[in-house]
Amino acid sequence: QLVESGGGLVQVGDSLRLSCTASIRFFTDYAMGWFRHAPGKEREFVAAIPSRGYKDFYEPSVKGRFFISRDNAKNMVYLQMNSLKPEDTAIYYCAGEQNWGRLVAGMAEYWGQGTQVTVSS
Repeated sequence: QLVESGGGLVQVGDSLRLSCTASIRFFTDYAMGWFRHAPGKEREFVAAIPSRGYKDFYEPSVKGRFFISRDNAKNMVYLQMNSLKPEDTAIYYCAGEQNWGRLVAGMAEYWGQGTQVTVSS
């Protein structure tokens, strides 16, 4: 239902854009988000965007560096990641949920398989 792409190995300070292709009926009813899971850590929220694309929301450590966007005409969600740091290394997951609070809390209806992002110093 959700397929991520765009991960890879980059250097500190580089940029990367992740994409999420959503095969969700009534996609525009869903808030969408990105989460990440680093080795030895719990999965954490990264960013979320409401169904109509206003008032996006970020985890403090990525605010100002990462930007979430969506194209409802194409059923796509993106995560533009700039000024990448080694601590951004993780598997990044796309998630979709109709309820904003549940999405941000990590209780999403839909999850992708993840894409690996590795930031090398």
